[in-house]
Amino acid sequence: MNKVSRLFLGLSLAVSGITMGAAQDQPTPVKPPKFLQINVEDTKPGKGGLAHDKTESAFVQAMAKAKFPINYFAYNSISGKPRGIYISGFDSFGELGKANKAFEAPGVAASFEPLNVADGELLEDSHSLILSYVDDLSLRPGVDLFHHRYLEADIIHVRQGHFKEFHELAKLWVDLSQKAATSAHWDAFRVEYGEDNGYVIFLTADKSFDDVDTGFADNDKLGAILTDEDKKKLRELRAASIEEDRSEIYSVNPAQSYPPESFIKADPGYWKPKGAAKPAAKPAADDKKAKQ
Repeated sequence: MNKVSRLFLGLSLAVSGITMGAAQDQPTPVKPPKFLQINVEDTKPGKGGLAHDKTESAFVQAMAKAKFPINYFAYNSISGKPRGIYISGFDSFGELGKANKAFEAPGVAASFEPLNVADGELLEDSHSLILSYVDDLSLRPGVDLFHHRYLEADIIHVRQGHFKEFHELAKLWVDLSQKAATSAHWDAFRVEYGEDNGYVIFLTADKSFDDVDTGFADNDKLGAILTDEDKKKLRELRAASIEEDRSEIYSVNPAQSYPPESFIKADPGYWKPKGAAKPAAKPAADDKKAKQ
């Protein structure tokens, strides 16, 4: 979050649109969706890259064929474990349920089974999260998905029973960032399903690595306005409310993404590159069954 982590946290921070309103067709900043679904896939060593591009490209083609109405964006880890994450957004669970009816069409669900098998051979682990948007902990929310190329995630586990202190801490950081006239922006989400209670995730979309440098420079602006009283309060609130935290950075992977058609039409060279990996072939076992 351009880099809230260095002071706010340190003071010493996969298939179903990401603030990112991925279900929208307009490649401009949009209001964040009420919910995000994030699918996380930890790949085996050496099994990311082109190998994973092939299996995920197959999913993208299958999604398009099934006319699945919710788009998603794919990201590959630059830091931490080798993994891919796939983020989509929706405004109600009814909307998600309606979208999933696409899999009820004859043969659609079955067509995904060999793809799951092929992709699963590349993975160490996978899991899914559903998060809800937290407006008053976000700063200048809404992003230009069309031009973003990197994603920063600051992941915080709030101490049980201490969300009030954490809310005060995060809100104070929003106010201080505005007072210091930083360029910082982030969208805040609280994990509702798929992880232990108490996780809050701040997402920042960057157009280039230059934005990351700007985020670090913003820390100097913040440091310049912090009084001793501010620092004391931040330390106390952090100690009282944060169990653990970590920061991750990802790059957009267009070959594994399922963006709106308007994105592809506007910039086919990026969102649908000519050299994109071809879908992986079905496992041999499935080919034999087809011939029987």
